[in-house]
Amino acid sequence: MIKVSLISLGCAKNLVDSEIMVGHLHQAGMTVIPDAEQADVVIVNTCSFIDSSKEESIGHILEVHRNRGLRKRRQSQKVIVAGCMAQRFSTDLSTALHDEVDAFIGLDQITQVAPIISGLFAREAAAAPVPENLVTRHSTYIPDYDTPRFRLTPKHFAYVKIAEGCNHPCTFCIIPQIRGRHRSRTVASVVAEARQLVTEGVRELNLISQDTTFFGMDTWAERPNSRTPVDSARGTALTTLLRQLNAIEGDFWIRLLYTHPAHWSDELIRTIAECPKVARYIDIPLQHISDRMLGAMQRETGGGYIRDLLGRIRAGIPGIAIRTTFITGFPGETDADVDELCTFIRETRFERLGVFRYSQEEGTRAAKLDRQVPAKTKEARWRRLMALQQEIAAELGAGQVGRRLRVLVEEPGIARGEADAPDIDGRVYVPRSLPAGEFADVTITGSEGYDLLALPPGETPAVRRAARQAQ
Repeated sequence: MIKVSLISLGCAKNLVDSEIMVGHLHQAGMTVIPDAEQADVVIVNTCSFIDSSKEESIGHILEVHRNRGLRKRRQSQKVIVAGCMAQRFSTDLSTALHDEVDAFIGLDQITQVAPIISGLFAREAAAAPVPENLVTRHSTYIPDYDTPRFRLTPKHFAYVKIAEGCNHPCTFCIIPQIRGRHRSRTVASVVAEARQLVTEGVRELNLISQDTTFFGMDTWAERPNSRTPVDSARGTALTTLLRQLNAIEGDFWIRLLYTHPAHWSDELIRTIAECPKVARYIDIPLQHISDRMLGAMQRETGGGYIRDLLGRIRAGIPGIAIRTTFITGFPGETDADVDELCTFIRETRFERLGVFRYSQEEGTRAAKLDRQVPAKTKEARWRRLMALQQEIAAELGAGQVGRRLRVLVEEPGIARGEADAPDIDGRVYVPRSLPAGEFADVTITGSEGYDLLALPPGETPAVRRAARQAQ
């Protein structure tokens, strides 16, 4: 029996691809194990969104190769590189990693991983001299509700990929070239998957894609004979989906991640407000507020539009927590642009906020722009923005003290509130007696950085850490 180990890097969308590969491996009768040293095959599911993620991916590949060479009994171990980096750079990597990798597979080959592995061992007898490059140029695959999949998340939450690809022209981003054009699943397909997950005990459905607010808009564009104008249909598929998910019996949250500001509508705001199972939380990357920067980034929105949209969201969905991300150091960004961004952040007081230093990505239009910002300047601007957000987060955290909060317990002593997405947001420290994987109501007693405390008097995360170290 072939033993396979899989290393999954990058975002939640990549994790779903890994889960699909594991599901197909199980279906083919192969064994998936956590220890790469004991595996016959190691799959590295890579990320290449920015340079640092590409470097991390290559580092893992080289480490697997080095360890393979150190173990005589595992020198026949096969190494497969999958995911975004393979999709983007397989031709170059086939030469650069000639000795380290046995096959490169793209995003459209994840359901074929088992026969590809079998083929590698068949090739071994023929002593094939070069890595096998199986990547197809344009990705078109999208999973369905019955696609074999083995979840790699804890039992109480799951990611549901509702669409794949992206149609946006953002000048800093390589994702459309990697993942292809936007393509949506049907509402029925997503609802069928969600219903099954809830029956399995999932307490949180995290809806993901490159742009969840574009869900279904591609199918309307393909219906030129429809009597419903495309403009009046904008977003109706997503609102229909949210209402049907909300109607599923059970106690669970629905979380909306990766929304684009250009595709929000008043109907979407109204739908979230009217669906109690949809978390009062939205993830809406804005990237900047300066009209000049937004234009250079080709973000399809201006500063005035963004301010108006956020005002309508806050007014229409009481208690909403807004997560956003910004990019600093984009080519041509000035101190005045950063000043405007700081003023906007201070005025808006985002509950959750992250900042990326601009990465000059090969193959993007922004990489060719003049006035690239020096690394030291990017770093200084990043520190300034994050220091500002830390001040705001501390104030918002202090304002939570005394409030009753519903949380989803992740593990003994650690939970997440409705305003906290997995992996990217803060946590709530709770009594260790609360059962993992279940909801609980707690009272907030304090805050620490980006985290909240719901602990008995005298107990803090630091006290817990000291107690563990003393054991």
